[in-house]
Amino acid sequence: MDFRYKRPVITPCQIDKNLVPDESKQINVLIQMKNDNKSDDTIRFTRKALSLLSRHASLAEPESVKAFIAQMEGTDSYKRNLCIAYNKYCKFYQIDWKMPFYQQEAKVIKLPTKEKLIMLISSAQRPLSLKLQISMEAGLRPVELMRLKAKDIDTDHNAVMPTTAKGGNPRVIKISNNLKTSIEQWIRDNKANPNDRLFHGTAANYGSSYREMRNRLATKN
Repeated sequence: MDFRYKRPVITPCQIDKNLVPDESKQINVLIQMKNDNKSDDTIRFTRKALSLLSRHASLAEPESVKAFIAQMEGTDSYKRNLCIAYNKYCKFYQIDWKMPFYQQEAKVIKLPTKEKLIMLISSAQRPLSLKLQISMEAGLRPVELMRLKAKDIDTDHNAVMPTTAKGGNPRVIKISNNLKTSIEQWIRDNKANPNDRLFHGTAANYGSSYREMRNRLATKN
């Protein structure tokens, strides 16, 4: 997926009128991240974080940024991620600052039951239904699923070989013959080459599509 900078939507009441965001400086950081092969999700969050910070503080003044982050509403995990994003800006422009410490909170993820997943899969259309089936059988994280390439499907051994989100070695995960057949059909229908990704879009797009369908079904029921 090609990264394209999109101008953020800014609500007037959110803007400190004494501050004028220097978007060109922010874009330089994002371009460097793309050149360094950072993920689209990481670049996207950094763009949003720098845009937010620049509307409320001067990015050239670390203490101003630290004060805004400390006083804003939000979890420590979110504040930590804002600091990490700003740290990239500081490194790029060689700004000296001491990143404050915010503890990453542990999250308990409530997974849907197998019965609910099967219901969702049967109600969804392709490609969402296929994505959900792969998620259910292979237990892949959304980012791993969206990085799957045609060559990662081992049709001889009914397995998928995803690359970890951190770029580690692929692992081999067995899948059902039914799922293997569905993936093969998807590859044929889309005339996918071995190095082509199975699905277009991002992990965030996948999550949004899933939640939209889940909420729509909940409303009907």
